[in-house]
Amino acid sequence: MLTKPLRFAGRRLVLNFATSAPGGIRVEIQDASGKPVPGYTLGEARETIGNEIERVVSWKNGSDVSGLAGKSVRLRFVMKDAELYALRFR
Repeated sequence: MLTKPLRFAGRRLVLNFATSAPGGIRVEIQDASGKPVPGYTLGEARETIGNEIERVVSWKNGSDVSGLAGKSVRLRFVMKDAELYALRFR
């Protein structure tokens, strides 16, 4: 799933989701043209597994996305046997 370009405020991306035991969600942040942002690529994304209302998304270098706040970005979600109910930045 790929979002339309959006701008956000905050330091963390938080998901409300559910996955099966073998399922998972990974998130890539792209610029408005669809190019992956270094540090937030799919290859650097930590897989999110479980069933939670507020799970912070993280990548190899951590979860702080404040350097991208106010810029136009897209979020790419790669999901396997997963349901994404909501997302927010806080």
